[in-house]
Amino acid sequence: MQIRWLTIFLDFPGPVFGAEVAFWREVTGSGLSPFRGPEGEVATLLPAHGDAYLRVQRVREGNGGCHLDLHVDTGSVDEAPAHAVTLGARIRHRDAELVILDSPGGFTFCVVPWDAEKTVPGPVTLDHGGSSRLDQLCLDIPPESYERECSFWGALSGWEVRQGSRPEFAYLERPSGMPARLLLQRRKSVGTGDLVSGHVDFSCEDPGRLARRHVIAGAKILGTFPYWLMMANPSGREYCLTMRDPETGKLRAPGSA
Repeated sequence: MQIRWLTIFLDFPGPVFGAEVAFWREVTGSGLSPFRGPEGEVATLLPAHGDAYLRVQRVREGNGGCHLDLHVDTGSVDEAPAHAVTLGARIRHRDAELVILDSPGGFTFCVVPWDAEKTVPGPVTLDHGGSSRLDQLCLDIPPESYERECSFWGALSGWEVRQGSRPEFAYLERPSGMPARLLLQRRKSVGTGDLVSGHVDFSCEDPGRLARRHVIAGAKILGTFPYWLMMANPSGREYCLTMRDPETGKLRAPGSA
């Protein structure tokens, strides 16, 4: 299986959908496609240049979250899910253009046909916030599932799993031309029946400066850490501003992720 492209979906419940779309459009510097789907529930965040890799979706139930689309060659849309199942995934839904699965730890992802996307959009500059790009999906993994999820995503993607900047982090070494990368974080807390969840991260020139710009858009700063700031958007969805180069996605420290 060869992953040709990634799309990160931001999933929102109906009552906050319009406000969420407006916030994420602003902080990513994106345009918006027409809404589509049976109930007009899906739209694409359109970059100024390059191919889109961010989408928003209104969900009927629950609090929303994130999920991931893996774009593969058309002939692999049946083959790739079968491979995922041998690695421990579970198929939830299948139709001609889409297969929805859960990872062994319960994180939802989809296998979809590749539509020849290949041009990674560049960073954007928001007023005085400096250069930034939403370029990472972090999987937040319960401790008991961490090793299995790392093995699963490495085997499924074929990308090398590398140690991150701190013991609780690993990441997949994405190939050139991929618009986003996957970070895997071992959570500290353990809850009965906990599933893998996810949040998104921005790379940026200066997390503190960008945070001030996001606050203007309605976000809040939740915490400050050595390499990142934890944020919450107006509805309370958490995300991070990280000290990574917006061009390369790499942490600006020798030997780090």
